[in-house]
Amino acid sequence: MVKTSDELALMRVSGKLLASVFEMLDGLDLAGMSTMQINDLVDRFISVDLAARPASKGQYGFKYVLNCSINHVVCHGVPDPDEIIRDGDIINLDITLEKSGFIADSSKTYLVGDVPPAARRLARVAQEAMWKGIGRVRPGAHLGDIGFAIERHAKKNGYSVVREYCGHGIGREMHEEPQVLNYGRPGTGLKLREGMVFTIEPMVNQGTRKVTTARDGWTVVTNDRKLSAQFEHTVAVTGGGVEVLTLRRDETPMLERRG
Repeated sequence: MVKTSDELALMRVSGKLLASVFEMLDGLDLAGMSTMQINDLVDRFISVDLAARPASKGQYGFKYVLNCSINHVVCHGVPDPDEIIRDGDIINLDITLEKSGFIADSSKTYLVGDVPPAARRLARVAQEAMWKGIGRVRPGAHLGDIGFAIERHAKKNGYSVVREYCGHGIGREMHEEPQVLNYGRPGTGLKLREGMVFTIEPMVNQGTRKVTTARDGWTVVTNDRKLSAQFEHTVAVTGGGVEVLTLRRDETPMLERRG
């Protein structure tokens, strides 16, 4: 669960490479593309351009390199050549990458074209909720502090947080201990120690937090078919607080000062 300084150095490399995948996607016009086209593009970029391994491919029997979750799909959307991204959609792209034996995990909700204000607001609050959670990471804090900050921000803005899925430890394996819930009570749960590495990935819904898994066994949707948005970063607990290993170059951490 606690990484050595050498292991953290390798995880920084994986995180930086994964950030570059999203930076590549940021330059694309996703409207009109199929989700399978994005999958194949990311597969080539990770495997060829970055000389790394798309860690999701083959994990748990999953055949693809990413999850693509559009509008009311909460998570685990499966790439499909017949699923076309349209102007006005929001789509979460969840991608993992392994380099030198260590895995990084990150996701971003993209706003495609002329997105309605309500959908833009949901995505903004979901991203803010992730940063609220990240802002609670430091040695001596508890996992419950993270979940509490995430859910409080979502609820304050009139949204709900999915409870069936959560963040997780990460390193040589994609899913390690601990589980990092997106709800909780301050001062409860595992106490954080320097060297721990895990993901923070709130899924925020417009309506009910209740979700259902589709017949394909992967795709998770909101029960009321209202929108869902998600953001995710891989973070490390440092002596001074937190380091975001998958931070993109154009991204400014929204961290609050703590007294």
